[in-house]
Amino acid sequence: MSTYNLLDEPWIPVRWGANAGAPPPSDQPLRIGLKELLRRSQELAGLAVPEPPAHAALLRILYALTARVTGLDRAGATDWGERREMVQDAGCLPLDGIDEYVSRYHHRFFAFDPDGGRPWMQDARLATQCDPKKSAGVNKLIVTRPSGNNHAWFRHGTDASPDLPGVPEAVMNLLIWHYWGPSGRCSAREVNGVTSANTAAGPLRTALSYHPEGGSLFETLLAGLLPPSTSVNPDQDQCPWEWEGMPDPAGEPRLPKGPCSRWTACSQHALLLVQDEEDPELVRDAFITWAYRTGRIPRDDAYLIWQTSQQNNPYPRPADSRRALWRDLDALLLHHPVGSAQPKHPRVFDSAAEVSEDLRVRALGFEQDGQARDIQFVDASTPPVLGFVEAKSPHTAPAVATLRQLGERYGFRLRRAVKQAWAAYREDPKAKADTWVKEAEARYWPGAEEEFWARFRRLDQTGQVLNAGLDEAAARRAFLRIAEDAYDTVTRTVVRTQRGARAVADARLILRRPGQST
Repeated sequence: MSTYNLLDEPWIPVRWGANAGAPPPSDQPLRIGLKELLRRSQELAGLAVPEPPAHAALLRILYALTARVTGLDRAGATDWGERREMVQDAGCLPLDGIDEYVSRYHHRFFAFDPDGGRPWMQDARLATQCDPKKSAGVNKLIVTRPSGNNHAWFRHGTDASPDLPGVPEAVMNLLIWHYWGPSGRCSAREVNGVTSANTAAGPLRTALSYHPEGGSLFETLLAGLLPPSTSVNPDQDQCPWEWEGMPDPAGEPRLPKGPCSRWTACSQHALLLVQDEEDPELVRDAFITWAYRTGRIPRDDAYLIWQTSQQNNPYPRPADSRRALWRDLDALLLHHPVGSAQPKHPRVFDSAAEVSEDLRVRALGFEQDGQARDIQFVDASTPPVLGFVEAKSPHTAPAVATLRQLGERYGFRLRRAVKQAWAAYREDPKAKADTWVKEAEARYWPGAEEEFWARFRRLDQTGQVLNAGLDEAAARRAFLRIAEDAYDTVTRTVVRTQRGARAVADARLILRRPGQST
């Protein structure tokens, strides 16, 4: 049996806080195992996972472990919020709870279990149900590597002679596949004499995940927990490593029974890592295929902004590497933000601010399409904002919404203005103004973001000042000035001709046109 146990081995990159205990901070390890992470979460500033989707996936694993070791995985006879506050007042996660859980499930956290056991978050049956000559390979496993005929993204490599990843890198990418894995064609898997090679998308595919973030990992984990309903039974609300047996892949998936299974047991993919014989800390191969032949687990996640399509179907707000996080702020803080998509804020923020009003918001995701194309990681954070949630500070709600709307209004007007100016200059209504649009937006949005946060910080939370002290007229002029500066800079090259000057002057009026909001 492998000795690489994820509870004990150092595989999680972390950031130590300034007040970390002995040994001195300069001597603190850069990676630690799950057990030490839970025991010393109050000393950690946070995770240092470089891949945002792996970071978001690992947070969900840690939420489940935190709920288990604190007893916050059940509603209980006393108020759940009060019990979480008692844990917070203790200043650390309960050591006896950690030790008891680790002792009970230590055998389920091995990265490899070649003797037909239960490797963590994997399905050992793939070794016989998949063709070993047609495995996915480690280049397919590591999402930042090119595999097959795909173009290189971050690095070059070949499937014939790949660089073997270490266990930490392999396990992080295992998590990315479980949460952000693509739909469509996959490795063939034979079950009960029937071979299939098609899978559904992961539960977070295309999505942007929003998490409350505190001054320590301990605070972050407590703020990220969800109060379970009174009907939740922890014995049924299980994580995959807690299952007595593996699910039947020929049947439908188990539906989540509460927060822990929702955090950890919604994958549509099955994976198996193959340990290198010469170096047991390397992974030489991987199987990646479907987990269930029929049915799929309904998408429902408390860390996403849910919107409504024109067909009245809910969908998560997609990750967009070009979109700054402040543009989502009112959808994060307000219960009923405005917008045609009818956005609903992530449910985690209903109770996160009870931990601290100084919590930030961390957005983690993967810009990608619904099937197989991966585009860009997304990682952004706000200043402390959760003191402004509607339940805590209802008087600031209209001001936050107004600031966001003004910022976006002039961004949309700028886009329309440069497109019209280019079309008029070219005397072609179908002329594409992509270059002008990209340059204008690259100039506008960073300035608009700086203006937004400057005015946001000055909002009054006492409720004694009208509209939280927001001077709407001054904010409108400020965003307009940023848009006009970007417009004038981008169009400057064509105003030397009479046709260009007329086109630019006429289109510039769009920026100031009354009543035009988009």
